[in-house]
Amino acid sequence: MATQEKPSSLGGMKAPPSGAYKIVSVPEAHKAMLDQYCISGTYVGQSEEESPWVPFGDNAAIRHLAFDVRNNVYANILWIKSPGVIGTHKHRGMVWAIGLEGTFRYLEYDWVAGPGDFITEFPGHAHTLVTDEPGGMKAFFWMQGANEFYDENGNFVETLDVWWFMSHYENYCKEHGLPINRQLYL
Repeated sequence: MATQEKPSSLGGMKAPPSGAYKIVSVPEAHKAMLDQYCISGTYVGQSEEESPWVPFGDNAAIRHLAFDVRNNVYANILWIKSPGVIGTHKHRGMVWAIGLEGTFRYLEYDWVAGPGDFITEFPGHAHTLVTDEPGGMKAFFWMQGANEFYDENGNFVETLDVWWFMSHYENYCKEHGLPINRQLYL
């Protein structure tokens, strides 16, 4: 007698329905619109030709990965090269990050993030990112909205948003004779 499988509490599917190693033609009612207006996906490899490390202060650099002007969203890898600090800043949108190398923390919090750790930052709180690592740190950041930077006395200095980050990238490329990688623009 065959045993009857109990339905999953998460719904009927426990795994994708097809393991076929082929491109499957899927119906799409609005294919012409998708083909005309949508980006099918982008790819940015590890080469600095695809996205160079752009200086971000004396001890840090940013590798830009995506700019979405419609949603004021941008993604990058932050590299602090040795023990150091990224100034006090306040996010006006959500931020998600994953540690890649070394460790980092915020002076205002009691945790330390390392490789593979996932961080969520919410709008409105000011914090100061630091690394104590002799070899520095790298982390991937996906940010939405503006970042307001402040000096050591709490005085507003500048707002960084998708337009600032695009300018940061493009000005560096122009100054160094590098082509602008359109794959970064969503």
